[in-house]
Amino acid sequence: MRSKLIGTVRGFRWHQWLVVGVFLLVAGFTTYKAVNMARRMIYWQTHHDEPIHGWMNVGYVAHSYRIQPDVLYLALDLPQTPDKRPLRDIAKVQHRSMDDIRTILQSAIIRTRSSNPHPLLPPNPSPDSGRSP
Repeated sequence: MRSKLIGTVRGFRWHQWLVVGVFLLVAGFTTYKAVNMARRMIYWQTHHDEPIHGWMNVGYVAHSYRIQPDVLYLALDLPQTPDKRPLRDIAKVQHRSMDDIRTILQSAIIRTRSSNPHPLLPPNPSPDSGRSP
């Protein structure tokens, strides 16, 4: 059986080798993406509500605390565009201490969580919404 398989592979033409090569490339890329996704999932499952540090950016804090980043940008008086700067750099530009930034972010997180238990989901519409008067 093994010699039959080896004989078949040795008889491959260039286009058959091309198909094998493309298959191996796709399989390798798929494996890479699957491992990367699994690694990220495991990381974020263990990093809930991380203490806020100066090396973090606003997006990281929002992801860790599972709230919309816009809430934190608004609390820090930043534009609603993604800002990749670390919090310590934002503190320097705004002439605030890192403790001030941490307090502002924690207050915004508490306010958001108390008003909406699932902050990543849109708030529930009122029972009368969508009805005509």
